[in-house]
Amino acid sequence: MSGLAPLIADLALILIAAGAITLIFKWLKQPLVLGYVVAGLLISQHFGFFPSVSDMENVTLWADIGVIFLLFGLGLEFSFKKLMKVGGSASITAITEVISMLVIGYVVGYFLGWSHIDSIFLGGMLAMSSTTIIIKAFDDLNLRAQKFTNIVFGVLVVEDLVAILMLVLLPTLAISQTSVGIEMIESFGSLVFFLALWFVFGIFLLPIFFKYMRKFMNDETLLIVSIGLCLGMVVLANKTGFSSALGAFIMGSILAETIDGEKIEHLTKPVKDLFGAIFFVSVGMMVDPAMLVTYAGPIIIVTLATYFGKMIFSSLGVLISGQNLKVSMQSGFSLAQIGEFAFIIAALGLSLGVTSDFLYPVVVAVSVITTFTTPYTIKVSEPSYNLLKKLLPERVMVFLDNFGAGSQTVNRQSDWRKVLKSNVMVILIYSVMLVFISVASVRYILPFLKSEIPGSWSSVIAVAATLLLMAPFLSALLVSKLKTPAFLTLWNDRKFNRGPLFFIVLVRITLAAFFVAYVVFSEFTTQIGIVIILTIFVIIVALFSKTLRTQYAHLEKQFMTNLNAKSFSKLKKEDKNVAQSLMAQNVHLGTFDIIADSVVAGKTLSELNFREKYGVSIVSIIRAGERHNIPRGTDRLYPADQIVVLGTDEQMELFKKDIEGHAETPAKKEDEVVLEQFVVDENSYLVGKTISQCVIRDVSSCLVVGVDRDDESIMHPKASFEFHEGDVVWVVGERANIRSLSKTCAMNPDENGNANS
Repeated sequence: MSGLAPLIADLALILIAAGAITLIFKWLKQPLVLGYVVAGLLISQHFGFFPSVSDMENVTLWADIGVIFLLFGLGLEFSFKKLMKVGGSASITAITEVISMLVIGYVVGYFLGWSHIDSIFLGGMLAMSSTTIIIKAFDDLNLRAQKFTNIVFGVLVVEDLVAILMLVLLPTLAISQTSVGIEMIESFGSLVFFLALWFVFGIFLLPIFFKYMRKFMNDETLLIVSIGLCLGMVVLANKTGFSSALGAFIMGSILAETIDGEKIEHLTKPVKDLFGAIFFVSVGMMVDPAMLVTYAGPIIIVTLATYFGKMIFSSLGVLISGQNLKVSMQSGFSLAQIGEFAFIIAALGLSLGVTSDFLYPVVVAVSVITTFTTPYTIKVSEPSYNLLKKLLPERVMVFLDNFGAGSQTVNRQSDWRKVLKSNVMVILIYSVMLVFISVASVRYILPFLKSEIPGSWSSVIAVAATLLLMAPFLSALLVSKLKTPAFLTLWNDRKFNRGPLFFIVLVRITLAAFFVAYVVFSEFTTQIGIVIILTIFVIIVALFSKTLRTQYAHLEKQFMTNLNAKSFSKLKKEDKNVAQSLMAQNVHLGTFDIIADSVVAGKTLSELNFREKYGVSIVSIIRAGERHNIPRGTDRLYPADQIVVLGTDEQMELFKKDIEGHAETPAKKEDEVVLEQFVVDENSYLVGKTISQCVIRDVSSCLVVGVDRDDESIMHPKASFEFHEGDVVWVVGERANIRSLSKTCAMNPDENGNANS
């Protein structure tokens, strides 16, 4: 009988070690991912107290399969429909966090003396938070009903997509040292091909195939077909020049759109868990404890950069997207860690042979530290907010809480879409041009000019020539399509905060500064480069300030003549008391289950009187997957119902103790209720009418839950409440119904006819 293959013996050792250590970590209530990493460290060749694997090449192969199934599982959880449902707060936060951490990671690597490629990869690793760790922390801390958790989950969805793009672009940046411009174009061309293939398969072929083959498939055949399709796309991606991870993610996202998407996700989860465990064990096996001691200083620096960078810039992203300071800090502190994608990006750098050996264990150490502390950073967010509230003047707190609130109103969302569309196009087009020019200049133009121009002035002339070539595109990136009518309407509308608009301008300035810095630092030392950049900045400010003052004075004058003076003075009031503002109270929607033996089961909403007891409103009842929005007092609650509730964090904490269960019934997403707001303009037919006269509930199936008026907020206004010009009306209902209501309310009485009859 032949001897046992080393592959089987190594696999046995890996799984036994992983199982034993993760049981301990489960007992300690710590994330299993950390248990896998520790298990890998214990059975590695660097740790002599336990047996170690005999063939690391086999382990690397298993780990590669693990990455494939991890990304396949991520694709099954991801879909464009889910991405489209991500709110503006999550999108702006994700973009802010990713860009900021990319820059911070690169700067930290640069000042630590690391190579250009090491610094780029470090930025990519620090940009991604850990979905697995955050979900577990929220469950352990029982925070799912909190408002900020929905924003965090939305951020993670966007980050997943960004991470996939990084897996495409980082290899191109790392490998293409001589012809990066051409390589980037080829890479983007191949990516377009893959996305087109994704679209064709996702919309036409595979859903039809699964629809007609469903009757021939049981769990076994469905699992085999799904894994076969996954590995087939992996091979195709590899042949096209992309990573295996990208192919697995694409096939997962395709299958997620089929009628069997959820079933496939359920069937492949054990496979993903098995190979994912092997991958994380292999991560631990590649960590050298001696190297951790050697690089203790950089580990501490990178860890602190992760904490403060993510906390500050993630919170800033939430703040400028329209949320108040408390929600912003809770969201930002929740994202202060790195996890599985950092391991995957680090492994990618090693497999390509472009990153240094020390980077992998440094990132693993940072991930372990930040993962352990995630529950504590979440817990400390509210005390930190309370401390900041005591330290800052009330005027500053009012400003921060209302910094981006204007972007949340329904009757300005059309303008926001126009502004975002125009700015995204400008940023994409001119950034691509500047990337090409700056990289081509550093690789070709600067060396050529330096060789042709002898002497110490060669670098100055070469950099000046490059910046002159970039100047038209830098100017376009800074000011093109910035003064559109939609932008100016929002900017001059003093009722709406300028935070998001300021952020858009800041992104443009940051990108322009980055391209200038890239060229300058390629030829000069840090000190001289900083002096040059500051000089350029001062000159630009001096040139632009007078022009901008003239332009905005003219545009503001034109705006003022078109706007009723009385209306403008009403909209100008911004000094709301932060304690009274609806947004400051964290009013949001939460979902709760009615368990079988709940004391509320079988009773009507009138009998339960939740609003009187807890201050919350029931805005939707989900029963057997069907939604009944804006229920009446005669509607009854039954076991297994899900109810969507409007209230503050504190109100929901009291409410959930009586009625929350654990059963989950998926509901139809298209009929979801949302909480939005709109402004009662001067010409609105609501002016001077009561809620009962407007019959908003009967006609639009929406519920008025609050009104902001000057310096006060009215929660749950009575039917006799009369609307005034300038009121900010908070409404719960289906999104389409709210937008229809907002448009109707914007009409004057003559245009609206019998709207209120």
